[in-house]
Amino acid sequence: MHRLFYIAFLLLLAISCTTPAPTAQEIVDKAIAASGGEVIANSSIHFKFRKYYYRATRKDGLRTLERCTDAACQVQQDVIKNNGEFVRFRENAPTTLPDSMKNRYANSVNSVHYFSVLPYGLNDPAVRKSLVDESVVKGEPYYRIKVTFAQEGGGEDFQDEYMYWIHKNRYTVDYLAYNYQTAEGGTRFREAYNERIISGIRFVDYRNYKPEEQYPPLQTLDALYENNNLDLLSIIELEDVEVSSCSAC
Repeated sequence: MHRLFYIAFLLLLAISCTTPAPTAQEIVDKAIAASGGEVIANSSIHFKFRKYYYRATRKDGLRTLERCTDAACQVQQDVIKNNGEFVRFRENAPTTLPDSMKNRYANSVNSVHYFSVLPYGLNDPAVRKSLVDESVVKGEPYYRIKVTFAQEGGGEDFQDEYMYWIHKNRYTVDYLAYNYQTAEGGTRFREAYNERIISGIRFVDYRNYKPEEQYPPLQTLDALYENNNLDLLSIIELEDVEVSSCSAC
């Protein structure tokens, strides 16, 4: 009787001492903090990506996203205002565009800014996130977080699905995968590299890969990557990154 009581006591003790698994929200919050989320929230970030110049201004929950054809933003400037309105300026004068073109340009501008400060945008109201499981990639432990979007506020691409590999100790987003339905549709896997900390914000570049199958399950992409079963499509590099505080914006 005493032995059974002792075993039952040990089982109860083991259960009570088990650390509960973190939620997807807790993991994402730590990842945003690790990437410099507090700095991003009130900052002006400038960088060049391919042939365009970009600037994101964030302050007190408001933001303005810009893309320009020249560094001084005098020739052509695309602007997404805080309310989501898209405006194109040529030589500082607003131009008239059909709504279909506005949506296309706005999605393009927003996408570049979104990826530039990941995982910062993962707490936007339209984001739905869940902890799928844990994984090991190149000997490192990761949480796999699945992200989908609500139709309201999720933009035209709300049906896209994402998966993020967030390091269990560093809380860095080192890999991500997503599928998309626009154009011919497909799936991509990105490997972060060239990590640098600029004014407290973590920036990375990406190697962008494509699987042979159009829509494989996103959780299989890390195994395909480790087994060299992905084709390298492109390199995504942010150049001339500058960060300034937006206390005076």
